[in-house]
Amino acid sequence: MMKRIEARKNLFWWSVGGVLTVAILGTILHFLYDWTEGSAVVKPFSAIDESTFQHMKILYFPMTIFGLVQWFFFRKEYKCYFVIKLIGILVGLTLIPVLFYTYNGAFGKSPDWLNITIFMVADLCAFAVEYILFKKADGDCKPVWNILALVGIIATGVMFVLLTYLPPNLPIFISPV
Repeated sequence: MMKRIEARKNLFWWSVGGVLTVAILGTILHFLYDWTEGSAVVKPFSAIDESTFQHMKILYFPMTIFGLVQWFFFRKEYKCYFVIKLIGILVGLTLIPVLFYTYNGAFGKSPDWLNITIFMVADLCAFAVEYILFKKADGDCKPVWNILALVGIIATGVMFVLLTYLPPNLPIFISPV
């Protein structure tokens, strides 16, 4: 019982840490490809252009890395850990294109400060949803759901890497710059 109370008290700070980690790592990944002069090593994980897809990618990888670290501390307390993580990741990934295309559809091209704000709002909302779901988690989860969610998280990462090299000719993959 004491361990459960401690985990739930620390949940808020884990969420704050997650938001800040993703903001910092996402910012680094936004520039890393240019900083390394187009390194093939960082290409699959960093933004290689200004497309919406690339901005989604720089949210996904930091969230996933943070989630793996967090899992070591949460795995015993939250039986549906990967289910909640997948939901949080999908919320963040969905918000980036929804907010970007909604704004651009209504007002035209968005300024850089707004694109940064969209990324930060997606980051914050993803962790807010996770926070709410973790707080409501009752500890009961069928292992198959966690396994399927982990497969979903991994499949999403594989998709990001593959589509970095083989992007379809769709607006979300086209850099406006």
